[in-house]
Amino acid sequence: MPQQAASASHLKDLFSLKGKVVVITGASGPRGMGIEAARGCAEMGADVAITYSSRKEGAEKNIEELTSNYGVKAKAYKCNVGDFKEVEKLVSDVLADFGKIDAFIANAGATANEGVLDGSVDDWERVIHTDLSGTAYCAKAVGPHFKQRGTGSFVITASMSGHIVNFPQEQTSYNVAKAGCIHLAKSLANEWRDFARVNSISPGYIDTGLSDFIDKKTQDLWNSMIPIGRPGLAKELKGAYVYLASDASTYTTGTDIIIDGGYTVR
Repeated sequence: MPQQAASASHLKDLFSLKGKVVVITGASGPRGMGIEAARGCAEMGADVAITYSSRKEGAEKNIEELTSNYGVKAKAYKCNVGDFKEVEKLVSDVLADFGKIDAFIANAGATANEGVLDGSVDDWERVIHTDLSGTAYCAKAVGPHFKQRGTGSFVITASMSGHIVNFPQEQTSYNVAKAGCIHLAKSLANEWRDFARVNSISPGYIDTGLSDFIDKKTQDLWNSMIPIGRPGLAKELKGAYVYLASDASTYTTGTDIIIDGGYTVR
C-alpha cells in the first residue's frame, strides 16, 4: 500500500510534532547532536525519550531542561545500542510509558582514533558494532511497531565521513561504518516502503566539545577545508531532524542530508 501524504497543508502544521513521540539515542551530552535533536523535537511539541550509555547525570539534567523549557513529557533510558536485547527493552519500555513511537532518531555512536594498521581488532569491532550494527539493531527493534501502525520515521545520524575520507586523522573504521549507515537508510527505505520512511543526516565537523583535545594546528587545517570556514554548531542540525521526524517530509525517504559547511563539495 502506498504511504499517504499528510492531511495538513499549512507549513506550521506539517512541521508540528504535537501529539507525537520521538526517541533519540545518545542524547546525554549538554551540546551534542542528540540533545539538539531532542530540543528541536520538543520545541515543536513532541514528547521525547532519550537514551544514555554511561552519563546518567547528563541525561537526567537534559530531561529536566526539556520538561521545564518545552512543557513536554520526557524520560531518559539507559541503553547500549550494541546490545540488541537492551534496544528491544528500550522500545518496549518507551511503548509502555508513552503508548507509541512516531519517530526514532538513531544517533548513538562511537568514534575512531586510529586507522586499520595502528588500531586493534577490538577497536575496529567496537566502532563497526556500535555505529553500524547498533543502528541496525535500533531499526530491527522499532520496525515491527512501525509496521503494525502503518507509519513511522526512522532517522539515522550518519556522517560526511561516509562520503569522503577525512584528513589528516586516520579513522577508517568510522568512515566505513558511516558509509554503511547511509546505505542502511537507503536499503531500509526500500524494505519498509509500505509503512515507514527512513533517512539519514550526514553532519560535517560539528563543535560538540568532543574534539577539544585535538591540537589547534589540526583543527585549523580542518577549518581551512570547509568553505564556510568554521565547524558547525549542533543547533544547526536540529531543523533537519525535525523535518525528517515530521509530516513535512512525507515524500522524503532513502535520502541523506549532508550538513557540512560545504566540505564535501571540494
